[in-house]
Amino acid sequence: MQINQNITSDIKPREQLDFKLNNEIPKYWFRGDAYKTRIVDGFQLAFPEGERYFITSVRFFRDMVQDPQLQEDIRCFIRQEGQHGMMHTAFNKVLAEQGMPVEKILKREKGNLDRMTRQYSPRFNLALTAAFEHFTALMAETFFARKDVMAGAHPRVRALMGWHAIEEMEHRAVAFDVYQKAAKGGYWMRVMAMTLAVVKVFIALYKLTDEMLVADGFKLGKRLTMHLKNLPWLFGPRKGVFSSMLPNLLAYYKPGFHPNQQAVIHNYPAWIAAYEQSNDPLLAGEALYQAAF
Repeated sequence: MQINQNITSDIKPREQLDFKLNNEIPKYWFRGDAYKTRIVDGFQLAFPEGERYFITSVRFFRDMVQDPQLQEDIRCFIRQEGQHGMMHTAFNKVLAEQGMPVEKILKREKGNLDRMTRQYSPRFNLALTAAFEHFTALMAETFFARKDVMAGAHPRVRALMGWHAIEEMEHRAVAFDVYQKAAKGGYWMRVMAMTLAVVKVFIALYKLTDEMLVADGFKLGKRLTMHLKNLPWLFGPRKGVFSSMLPNLLAYYKPGFHPNQQAVIHNYPAWIAAYEQSNDPLLAGEALYQAAF
């Protein structure tokens, strides 16, 4: 997939956002499809705990950063990530009202992240954060560069995911720069962390998806059928949702890689222009979607 290499972005915290996340959002908000809905729900459900882990990992090295610009980037990164946690908490409340075991899942995920913080060194936790940040920044291209991926999604949830994707692109280099400049992290730790991060993401994603499908009342045989049926949608060779990100994901393994070598998606300016004109993330989300290929 082509991205516009001439477009750059700045880190701009945006607050007091309203995505109107309430009980008007249907249970299966993604094309009326239970599986597609729950796979995306699973992708985002642990974001509030994940954002806190990312902030903690970066903040540990904050006093070691000498570059004033990077200090300012860290400040904006923390504000953006904090806002992401708040907005996804609001969406998780909608899921809980629909009968999803949100509290149980978040308690477990918090325990997993707290265990990582204790067991790994601060430098390796930062390396993991940089890896997770790269992965989530690719969410923008994964879900929003092509119109067909999010076609049929409820516009409010699509706008939430779009705003998050926009800001992930903006701050994707912060944890990486702190890792290199303050933590003095090297190549091998960086690629080991990415490998572990990818494994953790997909194990968690399938576990959370299946857990929510159980809560929806789907039996084992039906869930297995749903998982198999959707493999081409997720991992198809040309247009799979996740397989399409593979080239940009593998670029992380190159010596000398930096996240800013990968420009933001072509429709990033459409979101920015719509938000600056309206101050409405729902209108900006629609502009992002309509400008997709």
